[in-house]
Amino acid sequence: MRWIVVLLAFCAGSAAAQGFDHAHKAWDALLKKHVVLLPGKNASQLRYAAFAKDRPALKAYLAGLSAVTEAEFRGWTRPQQMAFLINAYNGFTVELILEHYPVKSIKDIGSDLFSNRWKRKFFTLLGRESYLDQIEHEILRKPGSYDEPRVHFAVNCASVGCPMLREEAFVAERLEAQLEEQAVRFLSDRSRNRVGAGGRLEVSKIFDWFREDWESGYQGIRSREQYFAKYARLLSDDPAQQKRVAEGKAPISFLDYDWSLNDVRG
Repeated sequence: MRWIVVLLAFCAGSAAAQGFDHAHKAWDALLKKHVVLLPGKNASQLRYAAFAKDRPALKAYLAGLSAVTEAEFRGWTRPQQMAFLINAYNGFTVELILEHYPVKSIKDIGSDLFSNRWKRKFFTLLGRESYLDQIEHEILRKPGSYDEPRVHFAVNCASVGCPMLREEAFVAERLEAQLEEQAVRFLSDRSRNRVGAGGRLEVSKIFDWFREDWESGYQGIRSREQYFAKYARLLSDDPAQQKRVAEGKAPISFLDYDWSLNDVRG
């Protein structure tokens, strides 16, 4: 009997030593199974109907996220924290959709102040009742916390207009490369960002809604024009238009945002 107690104590100690799975293996497996990359690999769709069959696995992963204490979280590196928060946002968003599936849009879930889908407290994170806006706007985007506007290309609002849901989990050791790839993918998607007629930059409403994030001094950038200048080659195939964007001379307009569910059709 004594050896059983010793063995259980050893296993418990080993689990504690291992701590949280920063590889996010469970979430990674679900994404690789259900995310569908569209031609060009700059956008994706999700097989929600098929994902629903794996909802127990999703719930188990989310329970693991909810078990993390704020003290534990504070002891992690900045990339570990950011990967955790981004994966949490995306995972709980999928859970919200599955809870109400089938729906045509995330905006069909809740319609007033007390049932707003982004402010609804339907999960626990870091020891308190939480909601999606809290993760994105009150933690990730809080000035002085991470100061990383590329999180907009990583968190996914389950909509066609949103930057794609990545086909793998975000992880600390590759976070910089993953964020940059997400930025390149989104800006390369001409359905959402492009140089249009007359040389006008036609870009996602994300750059309108969160203008201040690109004016905060990130990597020395103080304006959206400066940010687009870095990626001028992605926004047009015309050298003259690329030059205009690179020089910050292209006027900016914003495209309508498509709130349709990013569901695999057919």
